Amino acid sequence: MATNGKREAAALALATGQTVKDAAAACQVGERTLHRWLVEDAAFGARVFELRKELFGQAVGRLAKLAGKAADALEQLLAADSDSVRLQAARTILEAGCKLREQLEMEERLARLEAFLAERGKR
Repeated sequence: MATNGKREAAALALATGQTVKDAAAACQVGERTLHRWLVEDAAFGARVFELRKELFGQAVGRLAKLAGKAADALEQLLAADSDSVRLQAARTILEAGCKLREQLEMEERLARLEAFLAERGKR
């Protein structure tokens, strides 16, 4: 019987993108055992998903932190001597701005729709 430590290690290995074969070898469990955990143990599958979600959350946090620096770099490129560099910076800024606006509009529309459906469900 595998220890909880091996199960946790295997879940983390899978959450970080390792194959079942590689995760099993790294955690010293059989591949068939690891496949069985994935198929038969809903809690194990949920743990893999939870760990992956945490890892993505951390990555998004790091990206958010870097977004300000990236915007600063683009702003500096707008003052570059090269016309092509300024043009590319301007295009990048406009494209990113449009995508962000679209995303925010979609989120607002979705929130209104959810509120409408919630209100409708109360009736």
